[in-house]
Amino acid sequence: MLSEEFGVSPITVKRALRDLHSGGALVSVAGKGTYVKKQRRVWRELDVWMSSMDDAAIQLISITREKISDSTLRAFNPPEDVMLCVRKIIFADDEPFLYDATFLSSEVDGEIIDEFGQSYVTDALDRHDIHVITTDLIIEAAPAAGMVEEIFGIPTGYPMLRRLYKIQTSDPNITIFGIVQAPFDMLSCSISLPGNSKNTIVEPAK
Repeated sequence: MLSEEFGVSPITVKRALRDLHSGGALVSVAGKGTYVKKQRRVWRELDVWMSSMDDAAIQLISITREKISDSTLRAFNPPEDVMLCVRKIIFADDEPFLYDATFLSSEVDGEIIDEFGQSYVTDALDRHDIHVITTDLIIEAAPAAGMVEEIFGIPTGYPMLRRLYKIQTSDPNITIFGIVQAPFDMLSCSISLPGNSKNTIVEPAK
């Protein structure tokens, strides 16, 4: 018994386990027990799209037609029309580390839609000569709610890192909106900024 091993009461052990579970350090699997959650942190560059993650696996959750309901995406002024929504889980080393919900025009050709189940949306579009032109990003912290709790085995309110994006493509009728989420302790983002040309030192001519 843990209480005997550590010289504390069973109540103290229960409280400690509850705190560890609330903090995301433990995960409970129905019918199997409670386990220490594997800790893994992935570094991603903000300006590198997910298609560059060659070692990642994709699991399609659903492809539906719906309106954008996440109020945070309003910063990008998305259309109020019904859009195509592609939801996926991205795995690394057989562990989920990203949840992605992508919205784009519902008028996309059916042949392209069929490819969304096995590819990133931008990769599928690129194969049909629809290319990424610009990408706008918003990075924010937000509490876990809904589907991500089950995907990552975390409690309600667990801190998440969210990357919201708007992608303009070479097709004026196709603009992509979406949200990528991961527990804050699993994902870190980096960016390299060019130097300011105003501060460049120019040697005088001799």
